[in-house]
Amino acid sequence: MSVTRGFVGRRRNPEGRLPPGQYDTGASWPVLTAEATPRIDPERWSVTVDGLVEQPTTWTWDQLHELPRSSYVGDIHCVTTWSKLDVAFRGVSVDLLLEAARPTGDAAYVMAHASTGYTTNLPLSDLVDGKAWLVWEYGGEPLPQDHGGPVRLLVPHLYFWKSAKWVSRLEVMAHDRPGFWEQNGYHDRGDPWLEQRYQGD
Repeated sequence: MSVTRGFVGRRRNPEGRLPPGQYDTGASWPVLTAEATPRIDPERWSVTVDGLVEQPTTWTWDQLHELPRSSYVGDIHCVTTWSKLDVAFRGVSVDLLLEAARPTGDAAYVMAHASTGYTTNLPLSDLVDGKAWLVWEYGGEPLPQDHGGPVRLLVPHLYFWKSAKWVSRLEVMAHDRPGFWEQNGYHDRGDPWLEQRYQGD
């Protein structure tokens, strides 16, 4: 099991942990969603990596748990200005899933799809080299449904709307296209250290 500390980016406060415009939410973890919270049975859940890949691959709950696990310990930042420090998630690195599916040479972006129909777009470069996970534990406990359980995407160096809850598919693409919030004015990338909240930032 590997543990990765959070990305710190450019230090803009004495501790170097809060991006500009953010506040520490402390012990609380606000629940914010664009849709109703689904009730997903892990035994019926699966995740697929497809699109521009040589080997489209689907993992069930049990198959995902057979992969080598890793953890993220660090900070997360929401576009609504809260940050939560010293969180601990456990799951599998997205690198492992992409290695199995083998993106083609023209692959450059990924659309994350949730079981609810929610989508968010990301550059492929933001998901590789130990930057992203599929996680099912938070603080040593099963990930709560309100926070994306049974499994969510975790991309902690970007604003948290990019960490799609209830993830069920990673679609590899050659060209970028906007997801749900990006179609509604949010930034295509969402780097909290650059305050990329909305289109034009």
